[in-house]
Amino acid sequence: MGTPERKLPALTPETTAFWTGGKDGQLLIQQCGTCGRYQHPPQPLCPSCRTETMAPTPVSGRGKVKTFTVNHQQWLPSQAPTFVFAAIELPEQDELYVFSNVLAPPEAVHSGLPVTVCFEQQEDVWVPLFKPETGNA
Repeated sequence: MGTPERKLPALTPETTAFWTGGKDGQLLIQQCGTCGRYQHPPQPLCPSCRTETMAPTPVSGRGKVKTFTVNHQQWLPSQAPTFVFAAIELPEQDELYVFSNVLAPPEAVHSGLPVTVCFEQQEDVWVPLFKPETGNA
């Protein structure tokens, strides 16, 4: 069947690393070079110290489902009508979230589910998606 069609993001100076880090198997999240705070989505200034020292930094690629919703609307012809969209909390910092799909049946997803990143390439974008960690339910 192939990869489902997705609406791809515009690549900007702040977001390019996030959307292309999957080429090297890395989830890249901005981190402040001054105070060390992570920030997502990417922005030009640190939300804590207001410096312009933000730089993409590899993170573990692991996280836990904080909350999620199950979509039942088929938005594109090649897309399955039912999928899970979740807020994934990354362990590198409290309340550091990536919003993405969880590649699992809806009934298998729950808050607290440990997940790991995987990437789906479309054109010059590597979309970060998450799947349950092997051996965890």
